[in-house]
Formats: sequence, structure tokens, C-alpha cells
Amino acid sequence: MTNYDAVVIGAGQAGAPLAMRLAGSGLKVAIVERASVGGTCVNTGCTPTKALVASAYAAQQMRRAAEYGIVSQSPVRADMRQVKARKDKIVADRREGLRTSLESTDNCTLLHAPGRFLSPHEVDVGGIVLRADRVFIDVGSRGVVPLIPGLQTVDYLDNESILQLDILPRHLIVLGGSYISLEFAQMYRRFGSEVTIVERASRLISREDRDVSLAVQGILEAEGIAVHLGATATRAVQRDGTITLSIENGPDITGSHLLLAVGRRPNTDNLGLAAAGIEQDDRGFIKVDDEVRTNVPDIWAMGDCNGRGAFTHTAYNDYEIVAANLLDNDRRRVSERIQAYAIYIDPPLGRVGMTEAQAGASGRQVLIGRRPMTQVARAIEKGETHGFIKVLVDAATRRFIGAAILGPGGDEVVHSILDLMAADAPYTVMQRAVHIHPTVSELLPTVLSTLQPLDPEIADSAP
Repeated sequence: MTNYDAVVIGAGQAGAPLAMRLAGSGLKVAIVERASVGGTCVNTGCTPTKALVASAYAAQQMRRAAEYGIVSQSPVRADMRQVKARKDKIVADRREGLRTSLESTDNCTLLHAPGRFLSPHEVDVGGIVLRADRVFIDVGSRGVVPLIPGLQTVDYLDNESILQLDILPRHLIVLGGSYISLEFAQMYRRFGSEVTIVERASRLISREDRDVSLAVQGILEAEGIAVHLGATATRAVQRDGTITLSIENGPDITGSHLLLAVGRRPNTDNLGLAAAGIEQDDRGFIKVDDEVRTNVPDIWAMGDCNGRGAFTHTAYNDYEIVAANLLDNDRRRVSERIQAYAIYIDPPLGRVGMTEAQAGASGRQVLIGRRPMTQVARAIEKGETHGFIKVLVDAATRRFIGAAILGPGGDEVVHSILDLMAADAPYTVMQRAVHIHPTVSELLPTVLSTLQPLDPEIADSAP
């Protein structure tokens, strides 16, 4: 048995920085990683997918060159081996940088093996038992495999295995209509694949407002992506190099490849949580309080596995919360976090706070402002006029309560609103700011000058 002050299980976007921070404070730390350091973000999430999105964007801009007065003599073709090689190098560089940082940190030992609890403060790591006063869990999540008859006989792809493709699918069927699925669908369409989205709900990204969902659907369909909504897959069959999905009350859909993107589940199956007495919910997520502490003293769960956030930035914030509470005498809580995220289709969607539907149901007096990207000079100049700006304000407090920015730089522009929400500043502060022209951000004060009362009876019913 080897004694440590702290054991961190998982070297993701919460575990790795926490291990280095704890070690830097003088504690003896072991960080345990069963696969590659960096977690989902570096290896199978943000880093590789955004690298691929960038390649797909370049291909699309080349196809549109004539719109900008640029003459291209040859058809655009994606060399998938080079696309993958570029992505792989970016991932490897980031992974190697993090591994070097961990291994060069004094008091920090990196162990490559699965970790499993034997008791609340004992963890088996490849046959070696580590004992620690404090244990931190950061084991991430993985894609859900739906229970569709015949699927077990099909060579399907998930968000990890599709990253290893170095060929272009002839026809990619994407099962699922949410964030991950839409990014891959647009990406592969731009690489040159025929793409079909199959979504069981009545609209794409159904957690978003209807106007956002319909606008995103329009963007994808304009690029030639087929979208089937209200479509429940009842059987999957693979034969002679093709995969066929049978659809309840609908036609069969046949393609060369199938991508599953229907949700995520936590990687908590083999952690031995019962041996430590750690409670989980009915989906396997580890239950935590407002400071990401489990029900067992001196054990914390961070990142995707605690069900309190499904993004790299929320995982990193979990680390910040733990470090602030343990080391800085600065109490921080998950409930202080303002929900914000982006969908990295093109153009991207930046989202913060409440949706229009949530605001309408909140009982507040809400003001709403909108502006289409067709009335934003920068979007017109860039030739990227899909989407809109929508802001929501509490009429009584004059505080922002939500926003959706679908358009050029939407994932960046939304931070102007997020920062004022974090500062608890009224929207009038933004109205008095002098923004740079020409930008998308400069239209935010203009949108605020057009605020109108939101009718809760018609919220989320935009055509």
C-alpha cells in the first residue's frame, strides 16, 4: 500500500489542473488515468472536433469562392487522410503538453491504469493499492448506445470512433439531432458526404427555443443535409456494405455509415463506488452537493460524471470550485454558475441563461429584443447572414436573464452578455458602451433599444 495526501481518478479538464494545484500546495498527489490524459475534451471532444470543423469550414469557403469574386478552377475535394493527420497532430501536441506538465510537477505521480475503490480511502490501481485522505473523481462520460434491434450486428460509429476515419463516407446516417450530431452532420456534408439526420423528437436540438431549432434546421438543409424528424428507428441491418435503418411509420433509410449521437452516460460502471458507499442517481451519475462533494466525507466528483454540467468549461469550473474551497478560503458553489454553452455548427450558436420558453414560464415580466443577421453589417460584409440575435431582460431588475446569438462569432459575442450577468450589472451598462464598428457585438446595444414585453402565451412559438 502506498500513502498519498490525495488521489485524483481521471486526468480530464478538472482532474489534471486539480492534481497540479494540490501538488503545488505541498500535498503528495497521485493522478490515475486509464487512457490518455486530457479527458474527453483533448482526445475525443473539443480539440479534435473543432480541428475538423475548421477543415470543413475551409472546404465550404472554397466552394463559395465565386460569391466573393474569387475564381477557383478545380472542384473542392477533402483529402481525409490529411484532414485526419492535421487533427491528430493538434490532439497529440495538446495531450503531450499536458502529460509533460503533470510528470514535471513536484509531488505529483501520474499512473496509467484503471482506478477502483476498495473502500472510501483505498483505490486499487493496476494491482497497487493507494491510500489517501482525500479522493477526487473525474472520469467523464461516453456515448449512449440505444436499444435498437439489430444494432449489435452493425459496424456503427460513435463520437470517438468516427474520429479515426481517414476515408469519406459515401452516405453518413446520423442518429440523433442534438449538439454533437449536428456538428458531425454539417462537417461531413462539407467534406463531401451525403448526410441524413434521423431524430425522434419533433425538432432538432429540442431543448432550444423553436426559432433556434428551425433556423438551425434551415441552415443544415440549405447545405443539402436531409433531416427526418419524429423518426424512431426500430431496426438496424447491415448487408453488402450498406446500413439500413427501419423507421416507425416511415421509409427505410440506407447509407454507408451510421453515427450514433443520442446522449451521454457517465463512466462510473467499474469504479467500485458501492465499496466506497458513494451514492449515484438512477442514470449512474454521482450525486454531489453545491460544492461537488459526494455523500462520503473527503470524496469529490467533478466534470461530466456528476451530472451538474456536460461541458469542458463546467468541468474546469468544478476544479475551480474545489480548489477555491479547499486551498483559498474562498467559498464557491455550482449554483453560482450561469449556464452558457455553444453549438459549433457554422454559424455557431452562443447561448446563455434562460431560453425564451423558460423566461415566459418564470412568472417574471420579461422584455425581449431581436435582430436578424440580415440587418447586421458585419454579417452582410462576411456573406454570412444566417441566424439572429435574441436577448431577454427582466423588466423589474433590468438584468439580462438570457440570450441566443446564432450567427458569425455567436460563440464569442455571447460573452458580452454573460460577463454582465456575472457582474450583476443592468443591461443599461451595455447601452452606454461604445462598441467597435463593424462587429456583430456593436448591434447588442441596438437590440436593447428595441426591447418589447414578452407575451408568455406566445413565447417559443416563433415560426
